Amino acid sequence: MMRVGVLVSGRGSNLAALLEDAARPGAPYALVVVVSNRPAAPALERARAAGVMVLAVDRAAFGDRAEQQRQILRTLRAQGVELVVTAGFDQILLPEVVAAFPQRILNIHPSLLPAFAGTLHAQEVALAHGVKISGCTVHLVTTEVDSGPIVLQAAVPVHDDDTVASLSARILEQEHRLLPQAVRLMAEGRVKVVGRRTVTTGPGR
Repeated sequence: MMRVGVLVSGRGSNLAALLEDAARPGAPYALVVVVSNRPAAPALERARAAGVMVLAVDRAAFGDRAEQQRQILRTLRAQGVELVVTAGFDQILLPEVVAAFPQRILNIHPSLLPAFAGTLHAQEVALAHGVKISGCTVHLVTTEVDSGPIVLQAAVPVHDDDTVASLSARILEQEHRLLPQAVRLMAEGRVKVVGRRTVTTGPGR
């Protein structure tokens, strides 16, 4: 069973999807720690309620972001984490953290990458560009933001009367489906990186 650590900053709806999936019989992974850079993040309470270890690593308590993220890294290592998932984590991971988990950090982004990368407001930007299809992407994290090999994607239609809120809600439904699926694939050893691509192996592939 793969030991998974989750980094969060906000309400934790994607974390909730992971908690639900990890609790299913036969799940190939377990959430062993949830770390937030925001002590008041509702996601921490979700994790506590599920009996998962939580830790808040407040930026204000450290001299700089590098030391803050080193503390996060120490925590992940101390818990024997094998796969890191950034689920609504609003900081860019430093190269030191990325290097500690090569091809073992998953991120979910609310657009069909490479479109609308590098922003926390991808849904708003997508609407401003007038796209007809949007979606979400689960990808492996590299030192180049939102540019790592893509593991899974899901498309959603953009309606003429969409607002940022309505489009975001439709994309979020797919995020909740896709992220646990991607974690399962990683935990089962079914994701192979070939250059900039990933190839999924195993049943049905």
